[in-house]
Amino acid sequence: MKAIALQQYGSADDLSLTELPDPKVAPSEVLVRVRAAGVNPVDWKLAAGGLDPIMEAGFPLIPGWDVAGVVEAIGPDAPEYQVGDEVYGYVRKDWAKNGSYAELVSANVRMLAPKPRSLSWQEAAGVPLAGLTAHQSVERARIGSGDTVLVHAASGGVGSFGVQIAVARGARVIGTASERNHDFLRSLGAEPVVYGDGLNDRVRSLAPEGVDAVLDFVGGGVAGESLSLVSGPERVVSIADADIQERGGHWLWVRPDSEGLGELARLADDGKLTVHVDREFPLAEAAEAWRLSQTGRTRGKIVLTV
Repeated sequence: MKAIALQQYGSADDLSLTELPDPKVAPSEVLVRVRAAGVNPVDWKLAAGGLDPIMEAGFPLIPGWDVAGVVEAIGPDAPEYQVGDEVYGYVRKDWAKNGSYAELVSANVRMLAPKPRSLSWQEAAGVPLAGLTAHQSVERARIGSGDTVLVHAASGGVGSFGVQIAVARGARVIGTASERNHDFLRSLGAEPVVYGDGLNDRVRSLAPEGVDAVLDFVGGGVAGESLSLVSGPERVVSIADADIQERGGHWLWVRPDSEGLGELARLADDGKLTVHVDREFPLAEAAEAWRLSQTGRTRGKIVLTV
């Protein structure tokens, strides 16, 4: 199969399109013919060795944890799927080697769910990691009907999902973003505010009594700065600031979750979750996709088509 791979830890310049053996299909796994693969910042951080202290890696290393595709083969003890089923998933294994930037990827059934019928391959591939991160953050913050929620980096890949999931649960959402993304946030159902100095004052101008929960999808200390806006830290969740745990909040690292993917698919098919694909690149141009991702200026998702 053709795949994008690294021969050692490196950068976008070290990615190459190469021919590699097809993946083996272990018990409880299926083999997926990849139609599209989502690009996430963790992909290039992992490639640079950023996760080496906590995750084993093998080389050649194929990056990528997001996938949308068609089941091509079934491993032992995987009755959930049949050949030809359309699936999508967050294929994060216990160690990094055989990712989704390839024509084929093997995946445990607990990492997959049926592809949302209403989404294209590219849109579906943009959901799993970012969508599950948002979904699990909303769950951890116990967001429900009547809550007022502050979402940091609300127009990004994770933030745009967090806004929509919270809105679908009946919450009022205030989202931080640059002014150029304010109309985009309004289209998702959020009330936009500019980030930066004076943010808390701007939030209180919209919600004088503060907010019920805070979702931090950007880091840089904003979770801690937002503590004065909530009655207690237990409903502050960050995916980028582990120190918030020391102040009573929650730091979240997303887990593969078939049930969560199923809920995201239902929201999409009910018209309550849209996916904004900022750019599509062919698999061979993965390096360009990473360079765009590294600017931090994309709205929504970057996707590779295979």
